[in-house]
Amino acid sequence: MDDLVNNLLIRKIKPEDAPEITAIQVAITNPSSVIDFRHIIEEKVQNNEDVSFSAELDGKVVGYMISYIVFGGFGLEKSAWIATLGVDPKFMGQGIGRLLAEKLLTVYREKGIDHIFTTVRWDSVDLLSFFKTLGFDRSEFIHLTKKLET
Repeated sequence: MDDLVNNLLIRKIKPEDAPEITAIQVAITNPSSVIDFRHIIEEKVQNNEDVSFSAELDGKVVGYMISYIVFGGFGLEKSAWIATLGVDPKFMGQGIGRLLAEKLLTVYREKGIDHIFTTVRWDSVDLLSFFKTLGFDRSEFIHLTKKLET
């Protein structure tokens, strides 16, 4: 694990990372439809306020964390949201997610952001545990949803 951590590069996400990020997402979730990560990443790269990272090992993306800043959201002047993250299943449990999160938290702390949010399904025990180890807890907000009829 020490070799992995020593050889791991945490860097700003790039649009060229999209195919590898998509492959990681598909390996984790086996979705019925594929997310257009290139579009999402291009949008994040254009907005210098947002913070998103890739974890690269030997020239290959093995993890990612995508987040964004919200200005004036329901009582908070400025906050951040972790929208999505993933680690290649072959590399899970080796600290890559933690390193991505620590880098993200450091940058947001430097930007003066006090509140970082994310949404996790109640039955995603592994993700809940991951965020708990980073110090996340239930917030004072209630997550609401509405399904639109098509």
